[in-house]
Amino acid sequence: MLEELGISYDLAPVDMLKGEHKHPDYLKVHPLGALPAIEDDSGPLFESAAIIMQLADKYPEKKLAPPVGSYERGEYYQWILFAMTEMEPHLVTIAQHTRFLPEAERSTDAVARASKRFQTVAAALEARMKGRDFIVGNTFSAADVVLGGVLYFAKLMKQLDDDLPGVNTYANKTLNRPAAQKGYGTQQG
Repeated sequence: MLEELGISYDLAPVDMLKGEHKHPDYLKVHPLGALPAIEDDSGPLFESAAIIMQLADKYPEKKLAPPVGSYERGEYYQWILFAMTEMEPHLVTIAQHTRFLPEAERSTDAVARASKRFQTVAAALEARMKGRDFIVGNTFSAADVVLGGVLYFAKLMKQLDDDLPGVNTYANKTLNRPAAQKGYGTQQG
């Protein structure tokens, strides 16, 4: 989102393997020691969707959020929350049971259930994307930044199959933006 806004920022990597996310100074930024979090002039802010929505509102001249009170603003909230509450949790389950939990604690059944539910949820996004370039008002917005991030995670978890051509096209469109490529470190050339 910072790259989409084209504003300067200082990146402060937190090495979770070294436990830096549990250091008292970092816990002042994010009380659970999770990522991401930001600190701006007003103070710390955590939760990726909250950060993105706040930044969109803080820089209204960038036009990354529909007008407050408009129907499109409601859709904007809806699709951001859809990404974070309906899509991402299933991907987290898949990641935990395929990459992060010790082998003895992993469950192939949990992965299968999460994958099945993700496909059901992704089918709703597939229907929404028919004839659309972007999720709200057919104009790129912060909602596309949020969904793009979740779809990047879905690609990493190998959840975007050929049965979702609209979602794949949309994911590629959002993830091939120069700002996304720079943010995810996937720039070509």
